Amino acid sequence: MAAPFDFQTPLIALAASLPRFARLVGVDPGTKTIGVAVSDVERRIASPVETIRRVKFTPDAEKLLALVKKLEAAALIVGLPLNMDGTEGPRVQATRAFARNLEKMGAPPIYFWDERLSTAAVTRSLIEQDASRAKRADVVDRMAAAYILQGALDFMSGLAKRSAPPDADGADR
Repeated sequence: MAAPFDFQTPLIALAASLPRFARLVGVDPGTKTIGVAVSDVERRIASPVETIRRVKFTPDAEKLLALVKKLEAAALIVGLPLNMDGTEGPRVQATRAFARNLEKMGAPPIYFWDERLSTAAVTRSLIEQDASRAKRADVVDRMAAAYILQGALDFMSGLAKRSAPPDADGADR
């Protein structure tokens, strides 16, 4: 069995390279839709933005990249749909190809984050909120993108806390 995909090392490098204030965009590419989310400039909170209905790669990518430009994103966090056992299947290959093609079209740097169970978690939350099936269908993909992005933001926030110097009184932050 292949070694599990390392999500953390690339994000450690990303966190170190970002300016203090920079947005990240989360992307959940599916076969029918692309969910999009954005962080605040301090990279604390991910918010759902839009769901792009897929037609063909080029118009889909152009719409996504126009949105990324409008949001002034420094990088993209793309959900990587690993199998539950951590192995890579056909959906991972399709997602990597999607990311490579976006890069060829001038996308900002792309990083991957584990998206396993993101849609299930969001759907469960929407059901608990008594959202109708139509409402869930309308928002689930962009909310899944926000869930994926929030996971990456939380990881990077943890890095900052671990590397921060103690306060002047000697207490850890």
